[in-house]
Amino acid sequence: MATPIREAAIVTVRFGLTFPGMRLCRLFRTSVLLAFLALSLASCGDDGGADPEGADVLRSSKARITMSTATPLDIEEVGAGNRAFAFDLYRELRTEDGNLFLSPHSISTALAMTYAGAEGDTETQMRDALHFVDETRLHPTMNAIDLALGDRGQAARGSDEGPFRLNVINATWGQRGYPFLPSYLDVLGEHYGAAMYLLDFGNDPEGSRAIINGWVEDQTEDRIRELIPMGLITPITTLVLTNAIYFNAAWNQPFEVSDTRDGDFHRLDASVVSVPMMFQDEEHRYGEGDGFRAVELEYDAPELSMVLVLPDDGRFEEIDASIDDAMYTSIMGSLSQHRVEVTLPKFSYESALRLNGPLKALGMTDAFDGGLADFSGMDGTRSLFIQAVLHQAFVDVNEAGTEAAAATAVIIGRVSIPELAEITFDRPFLYFIVDKPTGELLFLGRVVDPGA
Repeated sequence: MATPIREAAIVTVRFGLTFPGMRLCRLFRTSVLLAFLALSLASCGDDGGADPEGADVLRSSKARITMSTATPLDIEEVGAGNRAFAFDLYRELRTEDGNLFLSPHSISTALAMTYAGAEGDTETQMRDALHFVDETRLHPTMNAIDLALGDRGQAARGSDEGPFRLNVINATWGQRGYPFLPSYLDVLGEHYGAAMYLLDFGNDPEGSRAIINGWVEDQTEDRIRELIPMGLITPITTLVLTNAIYFNAAWNQPFEVSDTRDGDFHRLDASVVSVPMMFQDEEHRYGEGDGFRAVELEYDAPELSMVLVLPDDGRFEEIDASIDDAMYTSIMGSLSQHRVEVTLPKFSYESALRLNGPLKALGMTDAFDGGLADFSGMDGTRSLFIQAVLHQAFVDVNEAGTEAAAATAVIIGRVSIPELAEITFDRPFLYFIVDKPTGELLFLGRVVDPGA
């Protein structure tokens, strides 16, 4: 490992990393159905703008809470839990070859809306696997984080010469006529700004899928397409919970296009690929630790930054396999101001993930089992279970800044029949997009082949 440098030293940073890549439905009580039908159509708050064409909308009579009761300690604890889950999930996914990119914030948010309806062992398993706190604090704190993210980047620039965008939007999609509990819809409305759009999964699963996918495309500026593949919405689908996040930010100190040159990037298998390498010599926060060097590149919205981590030569697998919140804290704590020459490859790629297996591996098993799942907080019965958790993410890093988008869908079905010191990123590396005030990991990724 390179020896730590002093504050006044000049640091050369070149980035180029390589990464290993049944029960029968129950009859519902008349009182529940009447309460469901009595729900007001009044707005519950931010639900992503215009209602999707072809979907009726059902909203809680309660408005979104815009003055959260969450304390700074709550935000710190929930943020730490979300990061712990992010790194647990990353370790489950890292065994696949190739580049990897995901939005832990999107996944945690969609699963938090699901968790609001969980009871019994299902609730306990979700709480442990997702590192959630108790619901009385979780939902208000997730709301506080979401509202804080909505205030980022006022008057800042985007990477496309437009304005800065950090849009985080939730929506849910329910079977028309199904009696969801008003108390569950209240949580979605008050803390997640999520209306429920009513579709007919039973008679038109493909038409319903097209409406949901179209909404996701609209919210992510067409970067996330076909989030839900054909065949995953079925006649037993009863509820789909979605989160979409779109990020477009200019660097605080952009790279000059004229300084970009082709350079070698060394893959994990020792092969070499030539890719466009950006270069700049500016003031950045830089740090070193056991087995890594890191640099933080700030965006024009000063609360947000990209932290790039370059494992020492020959230690990528070790660092990639051991990344956790303690290491993240060590990386962030190592950073201090330096003059830094950064050489970083341009890269753009996307990931499409089905998370059933990784979530089960983390201990969230009952939720996917129609015979064991308990989502009675959604409808008053134990007829619901998770059919699939889907996630897609896109990232593009260039001289001007970063564009990133992600979406998560949790598909719920009802049980019927069973189913100058130098850091050159020329080898695999990890990176995070961080909201610094809350510690929330908006995005997490690795680059093993920027030319893929």
